[in-house]
This record gives sequence, C-alpha cells and structure tokens, in this order.
Amino acid sequence: MPNIVVLVKQVPDTYSERRLAEADHTLDRESADAVLDEINERAVEEALLIKEAHGGEVTVLSVGPERATEAIRKALSMGADKAVHVSDPALHGSCLLQTTRVLAAAIGKVDGVDLVIAGNEATDGRGGAIPAMLAEVLGFPQLTHARKVVVDGTAITVTRETDTGLTHLSATLPAVVSVGEKINEPRYPSFKGIMAAKKKPVETYTVADLGIDAAEVGLAAASTTVLEATPKPPRSAGQRVEDSGDGGGKIAEYLIGQKLI
Repeated sequence: MPNIVVLVKQVPDTYSERRLAEADHTLDRESADAVLDEINERAVEEALLIKEAHGGEVTVLSVGPERATEAIRKALSMGADKAVHVSDPALHGSCLLQTTRVLAAAIGKVDGVDLVIAGNEATDGRGGAIPAMLAEVLGFPQLTHARKVVVDGTAITVTRETDTGLTHLSATLPAVVSVGEKINEPRYPSFKGIMAAKKKPVETYTVADLGIDAAEVGLAAASTTVLEATPKPPRSAGQRVEDSGDGGGKIAEYLIGQKLI
C-alpha cells in the first residue's frame, strides 16, 4: 500500500494576462486569477488511481503563499487524504535549487513516503527540473515524463513517449515520478468531495519549521534572478481587406509582402 506525496502548485490562469512585478521581476501573482496547475491535476489523478488499485494514502504538498490553500483544497476535493503547505514570506523569489531543498525537507515531514508524483513542468516558471532535482536530493530513482504508470508491490514501471517511440523505465520504490499531459484525464470534484475537503487536515510549515534558515532562501539568495524584463508590445491593428470580388488576390499580395508565401 504505497504512501504517495503529490506536488501541487497554484499558478496564474493561462487564460489571464500574466506579467512580472516591476520592482523585482518576480511573478506578479496578484495580477491574474490563480488556479491549480492543470498538470498537477493529472498528477493527483494518477496518485488516486494508484490508491484505488493498491490502497495507501495520498498527501498533497504545496509551497506557496497563503492563497495557495485554494489549490490545495481542490486537490483534496478530488480525493487526496491530507495536505502539507509550506508558506513563508521568506520564500518569495526562490529559485529551483531553493525550492527543491524546501520540498525535500517538507517530504521528510511525511512518514514512510513510497512515491512522489509531480507534473513534468509548471505553466508559470516552466523550469521542468524540479522532479529530477528532488530525486537527487532524496536519493530516489527518477522516472520522468511518464504517460503510463504501473505499480506492482515495490516495483514501479513507467512508459515514456519520445519522438522515436516508447521508452520503458522501471525502479524499486521509493521513487519520484513526473507525468505528462497524456497520462490521464483528471476527475471533477464532486459536491461530496468539495464538502469533505473542508475537514481534511492541512499541516502548515514555515522554513524554520523545516530546519532551514530564512536567509538561505528567497530572491536575495537565489542562484538565478531576472535582471531585466520588457512587457510584450500591444497588438497592432490588422489590415482590413474589402472583398469586391478581388479579396483573394489582395490577401495573396499581403502575404507576399509579409514574405509569408
């Protein structure tokens, strides 16, 4: 019966206008609607499918501001059993290395972890490196970019799709798995699940609770920073073509002028 931790992240809605803060070029989280990242929904779904097949327990883990509780509650409403939330102002602007260290320490707060499941990359930072980095810190084998996961006792096998075919990876638990968009279709939370989520336990930690010095995380100590950012220019007005029987020719002339044909 695997004890599973799923990494979840609250991100700006991809349908919203997303931008960086002018002061420090970090993500302006207040400028857009916040949602549970879609790839994390698939990670949660895969954990729930494994639980339904083999038993065990699913814990969702998120590092983020207080607002991230909304994303955590959605994961819980899908069927996860409990949650861990690392929330600390000191984490603002943390890089991938710092985030990995915090995640590893938080996973250490969960007893007997057999499997860590994450999305292959978040839609805000798109670093795509956290699962592999976390596996290195934890000392677990990594099975990344999975489109199929099979657990059999203490053995785990994943199928990864590549440009040239399918790759099959196997390891012995505990392990870290990252999933891609083709892994599954996440379930919708039921009304019963939404109500039950309100009563499920959520443990909240600061970096001090994890034994990490606040001076070692955050923008000032980050290994990477954004030095400069320029907003994308506003969309210019398009060229309107009046069709008086010769619209096709006018469009062709425009495309030729733009060197598109």
